[in-house]
Amino acid sequence: MRMEHREQQQHQDEVHVVSYGRYFLIWLGLVALTGMTVAFAGINLGNWIIITAMTIASIKTLLVVNVFMHLKYEDRIFRIFVLVAMAILLIFIVFTFFDYAFR
Repeated sequence: MRMEHREQQQHQDEVHVVSYGRYFLIWLGLVALTGMTVAFAGINLGNWIIITAMTIASIKTLLVVNVFMHLKYEDRIFRIFVLVAMAILLIFIVFTFFDYAFR
């Protein structure tokens, strides 16, 4: 039992250093994805524009959560909680779109 506590303490004390270069590349990716969202807004894709915009927004969310919020360095159970919360949000968004589409 004491050994497990020591391992948990070491895990909590670890510092995850992300280089400035990686932050800059992620930032460039976010800017590019934002540009894509703006560019697609000017194209008439019909109902596909919502799906396209939500897909790009989901990719941007994954980048921010994993890199800037350091979720990939967290414990597995915490990542599972975040995944469950995202799944519930996705369910609500899908139901809202179905309600809006079939009125």
